[in-house]
Order: sequence, then structure tokens, then C-alpha cells
Amino acid sequence: MARAGHAVTVFEKNDRVGGLLRYGIPDFKLQKSHIDRRIEQMRAEGVTFRTGVFVGAPADAADGATVLTPTQLREQFDAVVLSGGAESPRDLPLPGRELDGVHFAMDFLPLQNRVVAGDVLAEQLRATDKQVVVIGGGDTGSDCVGTSNRQGAAAITQFELLPQPPAQENKPLTWPYWPLRLRTSSSHEEGCQRDWAVATKRFNDDGKGRVRSLAAVRLRWQDGKMSELPGSEFEIQANLVLLAMGFVSPTQAVLDAFGVDRDARGNAAAAVEGGDAYRTNVDKVFAAGDMRRGQSLVVWAIREGRQCARAVDEFLMGTSSLPR
Repeated sequence: MARAGHAVTVFEKNDRVGGLLRYGIPDFKLQKSHIDRRIEQMRAEGVTFRTGVFVGAPADAADGATVLTPTQLREQFDAVVLSGGAESPRDLPLPGRELDGVHFAMDFLPLQNRVVAGDVLAEQLRATDKQVVVIGGGDTGSDCVGTSNRQGAAAITQFELLPQPPAQENKPLTWPYWPLRLRTSSSHEEGCQRDWAVATKRFNDDGKGRVRSLAAVRLRWQDGKMSELPGSEFEIQANLVLLAMGFVSPTQAVLDAFGVDRDARGNAAAAVEGGDAYRTNVDKVFAAGDMRRGQSLVVWAIREGRQCARAVDEFLMGTSSLPR
């Protein structure tokens, strides 16, 4: 949009720009110099970045944060694009969930990003010398494994609800969908015990309010349905449990503050085609990326960001020469 001649301001609630690329993906997978280089390029092209600004209702902001309300944004700007991440993690509401030592992955990973960036933290959640259990077999779980290894965990176990995939995918069976096969990351190769078709049952207390272990059960999968294997329950020691089971939607409080309609999954409702592409039900407010489609990949964020820029340009100018 800056290249089309518009004055563009990016508001970021954190102290650095980059979203989950900055505070989420470990530095050993993505060096932040790549983000910094692109941001400097965008600044040189005229984009303004304002960090430490919370957009939404003042009651939802952290203490001391600079707050911009949706009303203020719509008064000050000709168009607003909601392009935040899907930051509401999938929880595991089981007995013992409240114990100290059971955390979301995103309570763990961003702190290491900050330390690598040179921040001095008063307190950091660390895996050092701990028995770590990661629940969730996706990319976020893999990032937890790699970070735990670098912090010197005593042992790491990763659970996945689904059965172990084959070493080689059956392409005719899965095409055109994502091929189902076993994927081993460099984090796994550095040290991790992986276990499939496992469901957690409860988190056990050490008597002092901290997690000591977790109880789990093995699963049988048949015709896409799971059932517990009788007599297969087991217990594993755990001083740190990291919940890495994906994200369910954008932060609902932000959408509430704007009054944006949502789809069945809690994402901002907006089409991607036609004259109202990427427009929400609120005048001048657009949505793209994870905010519109839910948890997804960086390549989708890039695609939707570019298409939304063209939609906003057309909204403001009546036509657009930006690529779609």
C-alpha cells in the first residue's frame, strides 16, 4: 500500500515488530536479522511502525500500555486492516491443569526469543534440568523440543494424539491434500522421545502445587475415531509440561472491541473475492491472514496481506494497480 502512495502505519502491541516470527519461532529456525532487514526496507519506503500500542478496549490492555480504541483508529484513518495472529491457544482442561509447571507453549517460547535478543528478564520459564513433556506433535511442539534442548533439559518426551504416520507417504491416497508421512525436524534429531496415539488424562500434584507427573492412556484409531485401549494407562514424570496443540482463533476481545462479525470458528468474517473482498461488516475495517482464516502458515499471511492491500486500495481510490 505504501508503494501505491498511501500513508501506512503499523501498530504492534509488543516492543518489537514481527509478530510470531519475532516472538514465537526460535532464532535457530529464523534469524531475526531477516525481519529487521525487511522492516528497515519498509521504513525507507515510508511505512511508520508504532510499537507498544495496544489496539482494543482499554480494559483488555496490560497495565501501563498505550491504548488506541477502534473508534480512535476509525476517526484517524481512512481504512483499518486487522492482521494480527491467531493467539488463542487450544487448552487442555484436565484435572491438575492449574498446577505450577503446566504452561502454554507461547508462555515459554517468546521468553527465549527475548533473551537471545539481549533482553534481561527478571524471571524466565526454563527447561533446565527438568523432565519436559510436550503435548502436541506439530511445528510449535518441535520448537518447544529444540528450545528445551538448548536450555539443558534432563529429558524430553513429545506426545501426539494421532497415530504415527508412515515413513513414506501414499501420494495417490492423500493427493491433493497435505501428504501424510512422518516428519522429523532437526529439533527431534537433537534429542527427544516421541510417542504417538497418546491422550493425557490428568496432571499429578507433588503436594506443593507443582506438577510431578502426568497420567496418559494409549489410543486405538479405527475409521477416523479414537478409543482408549483398556489397561494401557501409564504415568510419566514431568516437571514442565508444554501445551503445543495449536491455536483456535484470534483474540476475541479485539474482535469484540471492533464489533466485527465472526465465522463459526471465531475468526473475523470476510470474503476473499468480489467487491467486498477482505471487508468486515464494520465500515472501513478489513481483516486478513490469521485474523480472518485462523491459524495458518506464513505463505498464506503473505498472500492475504497482498490481496487485502489491493482491496483497500480499490476501496480508497476506486481502482488499483497492485497485483492480486
